[in-house]
Amino acid sequence: MKRQAAERRGRQAERIAAWWLRLKGWRIVGRRLRTPAGEVDLVARRGAMLAFVEVKARGSAMELDDAIDERRLARVAAAAEILWHELARPGDDMRIDVILLAPGHPPRHLANVWHGG
Repeated sequence: MKRQAAERRGRQAERIAAWWLRLKGWRIVGRRLRTPAGEVDLVARRGAMLAFVEVKARGSAMELDDAIDERRLARVAAAAEILWHELARPGDDMRIDVILLAPGHPPRHLANVWHGG
């Protein structure tokens, strides 16, 4: 049962993150895209920028500090490299973003968090 509850929370967090991105002028072009390297929660486009977005929700804002690590970001980056070939248009650029969610706090959007560690 815990796994199902976590799945529901994850999907809800992704819906909130997508809503937040749309309010900021992004268009969602993919959700939960799976590759052999891993999964990308959201892919958003604004102009010539494609953002591959990892969404993390925790029970408190303090817990968010440990929600993302190099290993997770490397997996998102590897998946983004695969998806890039399907989603990019000539002249596009890409970045890896993270959206952190905790009850009672606005979404925290961290842009361009991966630099090839």
